[in-house]
Order: sequence, then C-alpha cells, then structure tokens
Amino acid sequence: MDHQYDNGSHTSGYHNGTEQSSGRRYYVRPKFCQFCVDKHLAIDYKQADILRRFVTEEGKIRPRRQTGTCAKHQRALAGAIKRARHIALLPFSGKSFEEDR
Repeated sequence: MDHQYDNGSHTSGYHNGTEQSSGRRYYVRPKFCQFCVDKHLAIDYKQADILRRFVTEEGKIRPRRQTGTCAKHQRALAGAIKRARHIALLPFSGKSFEEDR
C-alpha cells in the first residue's frame, strides 16, 4: 500500500471557499445554539411544533452540524423527540409526518 501524493497536495474533499474549483467564494454562517441564546426557549416533549424543526422529512433527527445546537441541548432535544414519538405527538416515519401538514 504505497500511496504517493504530489508534494502533499492530497485534500480530504472539503472546499474551504478559497480554492478556484468553482470560481466563487462562499460565506459559511456561524451556527449558534438557539437554546443557549434564548433562555426562555425550553426543550419540552409536549411542544411538537418546536421539535418538528429538528426532524427531517423522513422523520430522522437532524444532526448538530445542521441545526447548530450545542452538545448539551442536542442530547436533550433527541430525548424529547424520542419521548414525543412514544406518546404519538411526533411520527416515527416521514410518511405520516407529511399527512399532518
């Protein structure tokens, strides 16, 4: 397994916006935890309208890199979503999720 790279030019596939691959630069907006910023916004399994923002169309829980929540609130959010699913406030799959809308 002898891999050769041209003078260390091996990249991991991520574009940081400075490369000339597409000719455009893009700005990545810094993500922040909505629950840390707004102390009055609480994670509660009974608030299905808030929890739906953190669930995909397929019914999966969105990851931290998409939602911007911190690790502490992401764990609480996942637990609240799972609890809401068990008492039928949120669907387990996305098929019935679209019917609710």
